[in-house]
Amino acid sequence: MKTNYQIVMENIINNLQNKPKLLLHACCGVCSSAVLERIYPYFDITILYYNPNIYPEEEYLKRLETQKEIITKMKLNIDILEVNYEKEKFEEISKGLEEEKEGGERCSKCYLLRLEKTAKLAKKHGFEYFCTTLSVSPYKNAEKLNKIGKILEEKYNVKYLYSDFKKKDGYKRSTELAKKYNLYRQDYCGCEYSLNERKEAQTQLNS
Repeated sequence: MKTNYQIVMENIINNLQNKPKLLLHACCGVCSSAVLERIYPYFDITILYYNPNIYPEEEYLKRLETQKEIITKMKLNIDILEVNYEKEKFEEISKGLEEEKEGGERCSKCYLLRLEKTAKLAKKHGFEYFCTTLSVSPYKNAEKLNKIGKILEEKYNVKYLYSDFKKKDGYKRSTELAKKYNLYRQDYCGCEYSLNERKEAQTQLNS
């Protein structure tokens, strides 16, 4: 029986004694919108925008600006912790996995790359919790994300906020907020390989 991580998160929130500091990895402004709406009342949140997988760099910067835009438009008191692009880190973990379909081993390594960076920085800067917005997407495996989170929680001694933000129509809500705030919405996951996969699918559709 699969774990319902939305219920796990609700149990964590219901047992909070204060408003703990949370370092939230965000992949883009659209995905973070519904997540922030859901957990902002319970945590003192800082956004970590660390996505070395995003290709090209212009797209990376565009998504970063959208992340800043949604915080402003939602009128949230949230800081953004910006770090270097580090595209070479994603290239390293992708070697030999270039032909993998989206959702495979390459994606799992990408989850780990971004979540481990989040856990390290959470530990370094004294955050009580770390988490990611990735699970809001129907294309992201919440089971894998939470298992990685558990490993990193134990490794870095920082609590992981177990979650599955696609539950309770999280993804649908993110699209509604994107429309409401007129946000830029990408049509591929982010990396070069997902972009190529998207182009191939579009070509087949039009042929």
